[in-house]
Amino acid sequence: MILAFTAGESANCLGARHLVKQDFQKEIGAFLCGEPSTLDLIVVEKAILWLEAEARGEIGHVSGVRGVNAIDVMADAIIALRGLSLNLPSHSLLSPPSVAVGRISGGSAVNVTPDRCTAEIDVRFGPGIDPADVIAQIASVLPPRMSLRTTDFKAAVEERPDSPFIETCSDAVLACTGRVPAVKGVSYYSDGAILLDGLDVPFAILGPGDLGMSGQTNETASADAIRACTDIYVKIAEEWLA
Repeated sequence: MILAFTAGESANCLGARHLVKQDFQKEIGAFLCGEPSTLDLIVVEKAILWLEAEARGEIGHVSGVRGVNAIDVMADAIIALRGLSLNLPSHSLLSPPSVAVGRISGGSAVNVTPDRCTAEIDVRFGPGIDPADVIAQIASVLPPRMSLRTTDFKAAVEERPDSPFIETCSDAVLACTGRVPAVKGVSYYSDGAILLDGLDVPFAILGPGDLGMSGQTNETASADAIRACTDIYVKIAEEWLA
């Protein structure tokens, strides 16, 4: 059994990528991730597609020739994205696909018409979906003078809810807490997106933090939940590796 701690799991997965470079994947026979799950069992996480949208205008000045304001172009694009409902297959354990603008940059001075504005877009959807189809749907609603490029893609990870590994994990939670864990899906991604790329091994997420608290200023995990999770991990290891 290997206990691995990684950095950057909520951004670029830098730690997991480093482990891949160190040929760590050959050591993975089953993957149990400690991301927050409220001690329930997560069997599917969404794919994550990050895009950079660029609006191109024409530089100008408020006192003369105004040009074309790239921020105005981007504003139209954002309104279009807010109204976009991606036409993608649904998943029984996942919420609908999402499109969210997380960061915008544009302009050089308050009195100069910006000729360029960029926005970073976070798109999340279920497994088995071609990201090219998602990009095409997004591009179809953007106004003229816009372009898109992919900055990152992390594929969805999924395990069968009735797999032997999930059964082992569920039995361990029951034995250590007295409750049968729910089987769920999540919108966040984990290091599994990187470490399990190209592998066909059992997968589950089981952690002491509460679902929905990731990234919050008061994100916590209770000491009781951490102690319980420690016992659960030991039980899973004893049963699965026996």
